[in-house]
Amino acid sequence: MKLSGPLADRDRWTAADWCPMERALELIGTHSAMVLLREAFWGGRRFDELARRAGVTEQIAAKRLRQLVEAGLLAKQPYQQPGQRTRYEYVLTERGRDLFPVLVSLIEFGRMLQGDSSAMELVHEGCGEPVELRVRCAAGHDVALSETTARIVKR
Repeated sequence: MKLSGPLADRDRWTAADWCPMERALELIGTHSAMVLLREAFWGGRRFDELARRAGVTEQIAAKRLRQLVEAGLLAKQPYQQPGQRTRYEYVLTERGRDLFPVLVSLIEFGRMLQGDSSAMELVHEGCGEPVELRVRCAAGHDVALSETTARIVKR
């Protein structure tokens, strides 16, 4: 990857100053955040289920779920079982569903690390073919790392 403009002089800046990846990792860059999100993608909604299936303590689950709600990735929705107090379940928001390509990337990378052809794969329900992730420009061209330039965009 090439760096252009003010980014070209790497000694004049730090990634924490401008990097969107750094901001994303502050929120979802922990094992517990990602496995809780995975469980939400796979249909988990209730606190006990999310914590148990993610393999994290209730204390960690409570902290991470609160952060994910505050960031708008999950929403808390009330539910009540007959004769019980009102409780809350966690559902992915549109912003949370926007993380789907990240989830796909991590699953594909994990499959590559496993090297096991019998490992889980994601398939398109409509045709049964494996889901692929590609990096493309807005014009629709597949883009390789060597063909990518990072730049600062002023908005």
